[in-house]
Amino acid sequence: MQKIIAQIAQEIRVRPNQVETAVALLDGGATVPFIARYRKEATDGLDDIQLRELEARLSYLRELRDRKLAVVKSIEEQGKMTPALLAAIDATATKQELEDLYLPFKPKRRTKGMIAREAGLEPLAERLFANPALVPADEAQAFVLAEKTEAGDDFTTVQAVLDGVRDLLSERWAEDPVLVQDLREWLWKEGLLQSTLMTGKDETNPDVAKFRDYFAYDEPIGRVPSHRALAVFRGRALDMLDAKLVLPEPPVAVPAAAVAGAAKTRAAPVVTLAEGRLALKLGWSHQGRAGDDLIRKCVAWTWKVKLSLSTERDLFARLREDAETVAIKVFADNLRDLLLAAPAGPRVVMGLDPGIRTGVKVAVVDATGKLVETSTVFPHEPRKDWDGSLHTLGALCMRHGVNLIAIGNGTASRETDKLAADLIKLMAKAGTGSASAAGGDAPAIDKVVVSEAGASVYSASEFASQEMPDVDVSLRGAASIARRLQDPLAELVKIDPKSIGVGQYQHDVNQSALAKSLETVVEDCVNAVGVDLNTASVPLLSRVSGLSGTVAKAVVRWREAHGAFKSRQDLLQVTGLGAKTFEQSAGFLRIRGGSNPLDMTGVHPETYPVVEQIIAKTGKPVAELMGRADMLKTLAPALFANAQFGVITVKDILTELEKPGRDPRPDFKVARFNDGVEDIKDLKEGMVLEGTVSNVAAFGAFIDLGVHQDGLVHVSQLAHKFVNDAREVVKTGDIVKVQVVEVDVARKRIALTMKIGAAPARAAGDRSGDNRYQGPARGERQVGSRRDEGGSAPSAMASAFAKLKR
Repeated sequence: MQKIIAQIAQEIRVRPNQVETAVALLDGGATVPFIARYRKEATDGLDDIQLRELEARLSYLRELRDRKLAVVKSIEEQGKMTPALLAAIDATATKQELEDLYLPFKPKRRTKGMIAREAGLEPLAERLFANPALVPADEAQAFVLAEKTEAGDDFTTVQAVLDGVRDLLSERWAEDPVLVQDLREWLWKEGLLQSTLMTGKDETNPDVAKFRDYFAYDEPIGRVPSHRALAVFRGRALDMLDAKLVLPEPPVAVPAAAVAGAAKTRAAPVVTLAEGRLALKLGWSHQGRAGDDLIRKCVAWTWKVKLSLSTERDLFARLREDAETVAIKVFADNLRDLLLAAPAGPRVVMGLDPGIRTGVKVAVVDATGKLVETSTVFPHEPRKDWDGSLHTLGALCMRHGVNLIAIGNGTASRETDKLAADLIKLMAKAGTGSASAAGGDAPAIDKVVVSEAGASVYSASEFASQEMPDVDVSLRGAASIARRLQDPLAELVKIDPKSIGVGQYQHDVNQSALAKSLETVVEDCVNAVGVDLNTASVPLLSRVSGLSGTVAKAVVRWREAHGAFKSRQDLLQVTGLGAKTFEQSAGFLRIRGGSNPLDMTGVHPETYPVVEQIIAKTGKPVAELMGRADMLKTLAPALFANAQFGVITVKDILTELEKPGRDPRPDFKVARFNDGVEDIKDLKEGMVLEGTVSNVAAFGAFIDLGVHQDGLVHVSQLAHKFVNDAREVVKTGDIVKVQVVEVDVARKRIALTMKIGAAPARAAGDRSGDNRYQGPARGERQVGSRRDEGGSAPSAMASAFAKLKR
């Protein structure tokens, strides 16, 4: 275990004692949010990012350790373990290296190499390879058998014996871990991923045409971006594309005469570069000696029969794993941005779930998120009841004091957005804005188009039926859309993260790894914001540090039976919530208007005695201390530190008291779509529009312009400087201004730029803003003019891949 701790410490660049403490806390049942927030003293300030990496590496290295023990046991049982092999196994850093070492000893069916070894051909093979000057046929005479073996193996001719030598040597070389690892790394750097249209496929077929950028594509495999790799693999899985690993150079044609005359010309008739690489690592070259032709055939056999397919499989697996890692990170980053998007707060919201034939579903929720009324209007085809719809919606606004309208971004979204605009004008013309339910004027109404991804999943869920048992499934979706504006985090946690639709090729990646990553993101976001104990739903509570789904249900049952929690200590009365769970969760739960003002802050109950010392020092009650930054900043943290809670913890307490219950999320803003721009056909080159970032990938950002198809700002068009990753500039939910570069109506693709206006002046010698070239990395070959389109992404947003200009 100490070796694992030392390795993790080196990898994340911290001290071993920090890792050791963190591991002990994790093994003791502590969560990452709890350790990052309330055990900074113990870990000396490890943050949540470091702890997540530590947690992942700890799991991997423990699995590797267990596998090593199993491999050692297997080899020892075979009686083949040596001190050198044991040391090599102990030194392996990856599962792949371990499996390479284990390959020669892994139990397998009887191979041709084994058969040759059983026939006693190993000494002959070693002698011929060690001294290629020997004549193979002459040397093989002594090993020719008079008859077949008892197992039926035939070595009764010289050729059969030499074939056995070939099988024996090629198997030995193919199982040499050093040789195989060198070849694998060489091909990773020099080999090409190549894809072509599968024979017999009609490229005019819309499903096939999605992959047109990969009909004649190749790129160095080690530099293939995640989205292109996943596009190729998807095309192959759908039998649209053929994909293979191609050697750095095509095979070298060697005339038969040159091979026959090799002894005279000293030619080196190696067929491929891969075989040449193998020969080089074996320390052999063709010098026209009597045995060189045999060795050449053994080398060729090793590559063609033993290694070519397995190496391609290994490198494709590595490419897929790397691509999936990037894709999962993209999904996780976008999900984090979406969950931490600005909340509109306690406002009365009308949710509109657009539809044409089935009508627009309407749901009004009050400032607490409670559903107060539903309706369905039919402003579009076939009824076209525009005026009647406005009347119904206007009545709802007047009755409930609606001051914000949330419009789903699905079918008929733009038309419904126009309906909302007419409604706002109508209410303004009435001269009252929106009268509240109690009478009087209310603020003017705003409208916002929001992503409805996952709303249908929520509507049909068991939890939705419990929340709104007497409400039609279609109307539940409208309520969810409305609540997403009030508090995106609280509403989106009710939905499986994979259904939210901000992923890149999310259905093509390892679903277990994706789910685990997204779960940690949701957990981190929920605990970063904090949860109101008296209003939170079961799904939201179950994401709080230490609270399982069962305990979260018990908390809600207690709340329903006994009323609102008055203090955090009341949690200990909940069945199934013990001291350990209380320790892990209490600091992330908020009670507004409770008996102790500290219960609405991020100060953990275990540190309340420290606050009491601060109260004693200042002579001010806690209610007067909270929010008094001028007073709190004058206090020296060291005055209140003790053996249990040091200076780091005290600093956190003072910071929390300065801004009690602070929300880390940004302020709420509304994007304004341009009037008259309702369809992709309305877009013209040069138009400057405002939109919302709906999705971000490494190669660019997708922008919702309110025209049913998201546009793409390529990474090279994000700023007047070099941008390596789009998330350096934008994140999901941002409101940005863009200019239309190109519109392809037929393919529903929109190219945008954020480089509006002249580039800022640059100081002499400063190349940081040099953005003249942002195509492929140096050495990468440009194939086609749209390298980032590859296949159709699974989400609705990613279907709007814009046509890129290189």
